[in-house]
Amino acid sequence: MVNPDGHEWLRAKWSLPVRKYWKYSERLMVKQADLLICDSKNIENYIQKDYASYQPSTTYIAYGTDITRSQLTSSDEKVRSWYDEKGVRENEYYLVVGRFVPENNYEAMLRGFMKSSSKKDFVLITNVEQNKFYEKLRQETGFDKDPRIKFVGTVYDQELLKYIREHAFAYLHGHEVGGTNPSLLEALSSTKLNLLLDVGFNREVGEAGAVYWRKDGLTRVIEEVELFNESVISELDEKSSQRIADAFTWEKIVKGYEGIFTKEKK
Repeated sequence: MVNPDGHEWLRAKWSLPVRKYWKYSERLMVKQADLLICDSKNIENYIQKDYASYQPSTTYIAYGTDITRSQLTSSDEKVRSWYDEKGVRENEYYLVVGRFVPENNYEAMLRGFMKSSSKKDFVLITNVEQNKFYEKLRQETGFDKDPRIKFVGTVYDQELLKYIREHAFAYLHGHEVGGTNPSLLEALSSTKLNLLLDVGFNREVGEAGAVYWRKDGLTRVIEEVELFNESVISELDEKSSQRIADAFTWEKIVKGYEGIFTKEKK
């Protein structure tokens, strides 16, 4: 049994020879595996279509996420310390959490946000130390001259990170190399308003519980969502939370794997 994860061979961080190696490895994996457990229906469809000659055996079991709320409150010392240190206010920032790599479309998000008239901040929780891509974007976009854009480093305290997600005005998600991304599940579970890059992997997960943007249209979407009233945001929050509760809890995922292993033992 193998979980093929996502399209590793499409990641821009790899050189062309490495991407060819990943694609070759994927072909061998599909050919030799007894069962491919895909955490994305888009990935499963891709394998069935691109490797049809191998007649691969596949099944779909999603990835999961924690659906409990943060135990922290606004008055907790670690909460106040983080917000004060970063110069950020609850519900007054867009948020992104993830690796700072090209295929996560940080350039599109930075440029789109910078062109907007938003008075809110754009908070990026990511590690950019010794990151050549970061330096390249800084020189090309001048994001360091926009006081709204705040690279705040990493947050390893999971309760604090959950609180930060819960109190963002909106979450920005630019991943386009599938399959199901853990940070997207966490955002849909925790953040009221989620703005997702319009690709199949993200629509498959977010469905009607998110707002979708194209690479050349993020500025317009930001301007639009800032006009949303509370009832619209609450409705999206309910839909995204229900989507996670219905399809992406760890209880559901574990049952899926238990079903496979139990079947194999018989």
